[in-house]
Amino acid sequence: MTKVYGTGTYDFKRHRVAEYPLELPSHPAEKPLESKPGSNLPSSITLSEIQQDRLTKIAEESWIKTGGKLPEKPFDPEVVKEIYVTELKVTSGRKPVPLQRVMILEVSQYLENYLWPNFDPETATFEHVMSMILMINEKFRENVAAWICFHDRDDLFKKFLQKVLRLKEGRDLTIAEKTNYLVFMINAFQSLEDAVVNEIVLSLAGLQSWHSLSYGRFQMELCLQPDLIKKWKRSSKKWAAEAKSKGEKFDLSSSPEANFVRGLIEEFVEVLDHGVFADEVDDTAGSQLVDDSSVLYCERFMEFLIDMLNQLPTRRYLRPLVADIAVVAKCRLSALYKHEKGKLFAQLVDLLQFYEKFEIKDHDGTQLTDDEALQFHYDRFMAFQLLAFKKIPKLQDLSLANIGSIHKSSDLRRRLSVLSLEDLRDVVCSKLKLVSRHDPWADSKDFLTEVVVSSFEKQQSQKEAINALPLYPNEQIMWDESVIPSINYSGEGCLALPKLNLQFLTLHDYLLRNFNLFRLESTYEIREDIQEAVPHLLAHINNEGDTAFRGWSRMAVPINDFKIAQVKQPNIGEEKPSSVTAEVTFSIKSYRTQIRSEWNSLKEHDVLFLLCIRPSFEPLGPEEADKATVPQRLGLQYVRGCEIIDIRDEEGNLMNDFTGRVKRDEWKPPKGEMRTVTVALDAAQYHIDVTDIAEKGAEDVYGTFNVLMRRKPKENNFKAILESIRDLMNEYCIVPEWLHNVFLGYGNPSAAQWPNMPNLLEIVDFKDTFLNANHLSESFSDYEVSFINAEGAEALDPSPPFRITLPKTLKGNGAISGNKISEVNPADNVNMVDASPKEKLIVEAYTPPDPGPYPQDQPKQNSVKFTPTQVGAIISGIQPGLTMVVGPPGTGKTDTAVQILNVLYHNCPSQRTLIITHSNQALNDLFEKIMERDVPARYLLRLGQGEQELATDLDFSRQGRVNAMLVRRLELLSEVERLARSLQLPEDVGYTCETAGYFWLLHVYSRWELFLAACAGNEDNQSFVRDRFPFKDFFSDTPKPVFNGESFEKDMRAAKGCFSHLKTVFQELEECRAFELLKSTADRANYLMTKQAKIVAMTCTHAALKRRDFLQLGFKYDNLLMEESAQILEIETFIPMLLQRQEDGHARLKRCILIGDHHQLPPVVKNMAFQKYSHMDQSLFTRFVRLGIPYIELNAQGRARPSLAKLYNWRYRDLGDLSIVKEAPIFQRANAGFSYEYQLVNVPDYEGRGESTPSPWFYQNQGEAEYIVSVYIYMRLLGYPANKISILTTYNGQKLLIRDVINRRCVPYPFIGPPSKVTTVDKFQGQQNDFILLSLVRTRFVGHLRDVRRLVVAMSRARLGLYVFCRRSLFEQCYELQPTFQLLLQRPDRLGLNFNENTAYTDRVVEEVENSYLVHDVEEMAHIVDDRMNKFYQAQGAYEQYQNNMAQMEDGNHDMESDSVVDGDESEKNMQQLNQSPDIDGELSKEVVGMEVDNNGFSSENGKADEKN
Repeated sequence: MTKVYGTGTYDFKRHRVAEYPLELPSHPAEKPLESKPGSNLPSSITLSEIQQDRLTKIAEESWIKTGGKLPEKPFDPEVVKEIYVTELKVTSGRKPVPLQRVMILEVSQYLENYLWPNFDPETATFEHVMSMILMINEKFRENVAAWICFHDRDDLFKKFLQKVLRLKEGRDLTIAEKTNYLVFMINAFQSLEDAVVNEIVLSLAGLQSWHSLSYGRFQMELCLQPDLIKKWKRSSKKWAAEAKSKGEKFDLSSSPEANFVRGLIEEFVEVLDHGVFADEVDDTAGSQLVDDSSVLYCERFMEFLIDMLNQLPTRRYLRPLVADIAVVAKCRLSALYKHEKGKLFAQLVDLLQFYEKFEIKDHDGTQLTDDEALQFHYDRFMAFQLLAFKKIPKLQDLSLANIGSIHKSSDLRRRLSVLSLEDLRDVVCSKLKLVSRHDPWADSKDFLTEVVVSSFEKQQSQKEAINALPLYPNEQIMWDESVIPSINYSGEGCLALPKLNLQFLTLHDYLLRNFNLFRLESTYEIREDIQEAVPHLLAHINNEGDTAFRGWSRMAVPINDFKIAQVKQPNIGEEKPSSVTAEVTFSIKSYRTQIRSEWNSLKEHDVLFLLCIRPSFEPLGPEEADKATVPQRLGLQYVRGCEIIDIRDEEGNLMNDFTGRVKRDEWKPPKGEMRTVTVALDAAQYHIDVTDIAEKGAEDVYGTFNVLMRRKPKENNFKAILESIRDLMNEYCIVPEWLHNVFLGYGNPSAAQWPNMPNLLEIVDFKDTFLNANHLSESFSDYEVSFINAEGAEALDPSPPFRITLPKTLKGNGAISGNKISEVNPADNVNMVDASPKEKLIVEAYTPPDPGPYPQDQPKQNSVKFTPTQVGAIISGIQPGLTMVVGPPGTGKTDTAVQILNVLYHNCPSQRTLIITHSNQALNDLFEKIMERDVPARYLLRLGQGEQELATDLDFSRQGRVNAMLVRRLELLSEVERLARSLQLPEDVGYTCETAGYFWLLHVYSRWELFLAACAGNEDNQSFVRDRFPFKDFFSDTPKPVFNGESFEKDMRAAKGCFSHLKTVFQELEECRAFELLKSTADRANYLMTKQAKIVAMTCTHAALKRRDFLQLGFKYDNLLMEESAQILEIETFIPMLLQRQEDGHARLKRCILIGDHHQLPPVVKNMAFQKYSHMDQSLFTRFVRLGIPYIELNAQGRARPSLAKLYNWRYRDLGDLSIVKEAPIFQRANAGFSYEYQLVNVPDYEGRGESTPSPWFYQNQGEAEYIVSVYIYMRLLGYPANKISILTTYNGQKLLIRDVINRRCVPYPFIGPPSKVTTVDKFQGQQNDFILLSLVRTRFVGHLRDVRRLVVAMSRARLGLYVFCRRSLFEQCYELQPTFQLLLQRPDRLGLNFNENTAYTDRVVEEVENSYLVHDVEEMAHIVDDRMNKFYQAQGAYEQYQNNMAQMEDGNHDMESDSVVDGDESEKNMQQLNQSPDIDGELSKEVVGMEVDNNGFSSENGKADEKN
């Protein structure tokens, strides 16, 4: 039995694999793991089978590149036809494509190398176009860029899309082909940011589509929208003119634009009517057989219509078409809607109805308020009543009834039942014009009734629906596969989920989609935790027939007693109780101390889950277990969530007091082993449950709970975030007006950029941004820079600081449109001379006032030489509006962010800035750099849990800042007393901040004014200032004399500096006054956060958790700066924009600065369905880039060798290198012992196998693991420091395997030890190291490395050396990875070593490749390492003998050796001993020098290279 690492008893297809016995096939290579239906594993197929497959052989003959060249065999359309007919065309079954065959073709670049290069719109066959459609769909399924290969020929691309639109003309498609065609259209409409796709597909959803409306509906729509009448007439003339110019007859009703969507809908209705149910009868069930492929088609069509209606550009003209055909009514009356196999279809129909009735004005995109929506409903119903009163005598009762009594569905149906079929048809088709009289369904009374009811019934308000929704998941939603699929979602089907794409209808729509997805994602994680915790309890039925537990679980405990404590009356206007509390009692007797302390440390607002477990009396057999659902296997009946109010021990004493009632010194340890938790239940869920008991006779859920489950605190914050989203949905007008349209994805993408904003800063003081005048001139190379002094005259020798008068539009600031790749290569314009005169840029070089005579008065200075692009980002960031900065790896985005904050603070001192990051580490990095700039520490505040990790002696938490202010107050008051003594005044003026303020006005400021008045006529007296300065006794302790008497001007400047110091002292005291008046710590901390701090920093999670608290305290801020914004979920980016209340109906936010890199990995979404289908992993930053919003891309990296940067800089527009990575010695030297600084190392099968999957989605590669660890040992034996080497891999399974190998081969030897980190590429994002060893694992299919963002992260982590271990034959064929792998494969694919270098230092330059030995395979590398280990032991023996002879010398040198080691750890000491031992080959002196240089080089030069990062 093989053990798989993790926890748990059963395999529930977790993303973290459970630890359980797993039967492996006896011959893994012969019998690989079989995939289950819908899994992401492409069924059982090995690499050898792929190589021998007929498709692979055809590909090798026809289109696979060998040696960079395509085969010479000419294109044969019969090959395409034969592949399509025999391999791709599906004639039966639910799946529309043979996924395995498509994947093999995709890996071989069938589309890029064969289908597209040989596409001719005139001669392309149906099979050719359909094959292209299938390959494009496969790219979308795998989440890789689908349209890239088409953009080399845009005109042909248009013709291809037009060919697709006409593909169905005169041809009957199979149901699978219809489904594939539909999926292509879905993907196209989800790609509206692509200009060519946008132009072609949006024409299908334009005004022309109204030619296919029924005449009655067409008249009604024009009457409702009078403005469209003129537009229709203008458009008709334009269409007629276009037809005439082409010499065609003007008949728009026959054009694809007019009929395409209607044709698709009518085809769908036909399938729904006649294609879903077969004529045969299932003998076993006695019912009609269901055609699964038709069901999938119907589900996909619902997805298509939902996508059409939830984007404004397509909704505007297509919603009337959907209503005209009455799609929703037909779907609800269909047999599939009520069939058990139509559950997903029914959910999709309900979602379609929701969007059809969405509360929005279609033609201008205005959101309807609740009152407006209700009024619109009443007006419409009253118009119907008026019509009935005038023209339908049989509906007299309906016309006179109160609207409130008849607008429910059941009441309407009852009133309409009095009409005959003819009467009802006349009402619906002729009078109301809701559907066409020619519709085949118009002969059904049920259909006509359904149309009327769906048009006039009152819809539940969206706010009411969301407020009535329970925030905690229950067992019904938790295991609903159509809403929360298992981890094995492959992207082949659709789901009843909202999508996050480019545009949203309204802010409410945006919040609603995010609310639903976030709720379901958290539900998925809770489900996984339940599946992990419950099996450990080993539930069984005891002799009394009750549930008992034999085992124990860390996260779940049996409940001893549960009772409802209180149910409060509902609030006015609500049905659910205002609150429901319960008491849960449990025992911690069976736990050891550590786990007891975890249960004892439960806090207020922690979320717990109440479970009801009832296992089956007898264990399930193997067959039963396979068929059983997860709840059945677990015996799980009910799940309910709750939130902790308080927790008490056995004697009823309050533990973990959350209210402040128990003082810290009075706190006592908890007594006994019983704990009672008071919890708040979900009132909405309780109301639903109680209603079910009363109306349906359901079981009392609350009498059955027997298990209490907790979750890890970091993963358990979902409820607060859901509450924040729900609160936002109950507010109105919440986004700043300047950002609103851009945020929803409409209007001018540049509308929120600073040149288009009011209230710009015209003159900006850049403080220490520029190091000198040349630096400034280089930063504004498009301008003629004119330096002036404070008087306006030309400055002859200008020096910083500088004030710049900024023009309204800044040339060359680097802002680029988001989704358009720059067509001009900057390198092409190097020799071009701009003949036009340059515009002048006025720069004032001023002398700043003397800050004061003490060292602490001197401002901290920036030492970073910002590039022109960084300067452009700083200018954009300090101006109002939206700023987006793309920061490729190593380009100094943190330094840029810090300088924006620095300049903003000095130019807008009254404004407050909020800093948000994704991780605590990034926030701390940013904060530490802010502290190095000229921003007073008293204005900085760090909120959240990570402040203790700050590498500083100062405490920047709320409590720490309060304490610092109180300490500072005492220091300042003592200074005031000293000042009073120097002025020979009583010292009691420094008793409080208030008395100090009076002292300032009466004695200090008055003396200064008298002094200035006296100086006014004595400018000629050089010693006057020194003699008459009133505070010279106070400043007698300065390090240097304040006055030198050389000139009046110099002394006067010094005097003003001294007064500035005094002014700062009293200003700080005034700020401390509030802390003197407020007595409680909480009040002081809240004052600090809401009034005192100018720069407040927190993580996005903390912002979402504490939003209610911030609103309650009146938290205010003017600017928002968000780091890592491409790694933050869209909704977690949105919430920090709204942590303050509106001011007079307007949002206060003036600036929003988003810094990130959409070319690196997106936010983590654990469920693949939400990631692939709903695009939940799309950040707001990425969406803005896709929308074409201009951004500034930093273009000079200072992290990696230029040669290493080439592996990923192709992904960026114009990424170059800073001078430091070209000139610093550490970047110029080769990696000792290696022939190359980077290399792809081909790893063949090891012991007869490549990748393996000991459990599903748990990939490992033993050969790569052994090879990488051998190379790591080789590096350590050379003397490379362990902390400079990281091992990365693309899969968790491989990470665990490598750790195993390291534990076996490295950890037992202290001179080797473990590397700095062994982790996945995803986890290592945002970090770096000098040397990276990378394992790509896969040998059958490329897997998720096809996501180029993962490749960019993997390639950009190394500074000095990168060695990639993988299967060459697989990765060199991957189209998306070509630019990187073409570079890698220019070098040998066997690891090149240099055996002449025996230490970690070499003088060899990186370009020199000499004495290269190419390692053959894994086994040979292991032999090389073994030989070196033997030499080490021999050297160590010689050294021990030497040590015995020279014991005294060794004692004297011991401390010096340990100091010279990089890490100072035991492994480094051993390496030092190795390199200082008498070498067998007599190279002692050389090795000692090598290690010394290595230690110095790796520490000091790394620091230099990181200055720009």
